[in-house]
Amino acid sequence: MSLKAPTIINPTSHSAYVLARATTDTSNCTKITPECPVELTTYGYYPNLGRNTFFLIFFLFLFIAQVYLGKRNKTWSYTLALSTGTLFEVLGYIGRLIMHKNPWSSGGFIIQMLFLIVGPCFIAASIYLTLKHFITYCGPQYSPLRPTLYPWLFVGCDVGSIVLQAIGGGVASAGTGGGKNSIAQLGNHIMVAGIVFQVVTMGICGALLAIYIFRYQTNKRGKQQPQSRSPYDESKANGTVSRPKLKAFAVVLIAAYFFVLIRCIYRIPELAGGWGNSLMRIEKEFLILDGM
Repeated sequence: MSLKAPTIINPTSHSAYVLARATTDTSNCTKITPECPVELTTYGYYPNLGRNTFFLIFFLFLFIAQVYLGKRNKTWSYTLALSTGTLFEVLGYIGRLIMHKNPWSSGGFIIQMLFLIVGPCFIAASIYLTLKHFITYCGPQYSPLRPTLYPWLFVGCDVGSIVLQAIGGGVASAGTGGGKNSIAQLGNHIMVAGIVFQVVTMGICGALLAIYIFRYQTNKRGKQQPQSRSPYDESKANGTVSRPKLKAFAVVLIAAYFFVLIRCIYRIPELAGGWGNSLMRIEKEFLILDGM
């Protein structure tokens, strides 16, 4: 089929996108031309330069800060997980800036898709690692699970999620780059399975954390036996702990958990709807929900 200028379509309409792609040969589209308009790309828009640059700089700052603080405090496993997650976010937004220059760039598409999908898995892993130490310090007797099991169980599940999403992203990239829609959709389904698995894992972790908080709140006022006093109780008694700082840390930890969870939940319908679906073609929702 020879290339011909297609009818301009509604950039957020999935049905119009599917029809236009079915009636237009885009296998040779490598840049924006009259025959290859931006509306026929998977996202249907030029990624916003200013907003994507903001997130690039923001995550780059977080990456540098995490490496510095991790080296200073010698929190190697936590720093490795969190800095890897923030670095992947940086690389993902670099891919989106490449697509701002050329929305048909297969390299930019693959970079942003792989790194922005997998990056939050490493951030979630850093949360699981933190929970072990937080629960041990505040009172392991309130936890329905031994604190040492949190990283083994949930980081292990997180690794499984990363593997699924990475495999799916690779398959989808091969299908998209080769113009093989069936292969791209297979990769898409694998990625969705990986994200669903991640959401289920985070949901179980959140339920255990909710049980812990409930038990702690109902037993914290004078009900602990001397033999069950936690390191936090001892620090309070000795006046060697900053309670506002600990509470602020707990709030930030819970907020980070919900931000990653919301982002993962958003990704499920975004990818499950197929390439070029209406949700995928709206950048505002992507920047707000994925940028979390």
